Amino acid sequence: MSAYDIGTLDDYEPARATQVKVNGRVLVVVRIENDVYVLDDRCSHEDFSLAQGEVDAAACEIECARHGAMFNLKDGQPTSFPATRPVARYDVVVEDGRLRVVMS
Repeated sequence: MSAYDIGTLDDYEPARATQVKVNGRVLVVVRIENDVYVLDDRCSHEDFSLAQGEVDAAACEIECARHGAMFNLKDGQPTSFPATRPVARYDVVVEDGRLRVVMS
């Protein structure tokens, strides 16, 4: 496993999805207060960018803008139809004030 730098907490606006490219993968990063969540940036229902969707900070979910499927940011599981499969989720660690996403 490797950890890749994705910036600092201040690089991410709260409750807003941001697309980042790391080690050949396209990810969506979401900051909610002081927590940072990272998922693959593709809806499992129809291969659409989750970074274009809205974030529900209270529910800790992100919506796919294409068909409205919701995904839990903590585990990548779908919480509404039409999505039925999860999206990959990645751990984030903080080292010396820098955010690092852990990937295999």
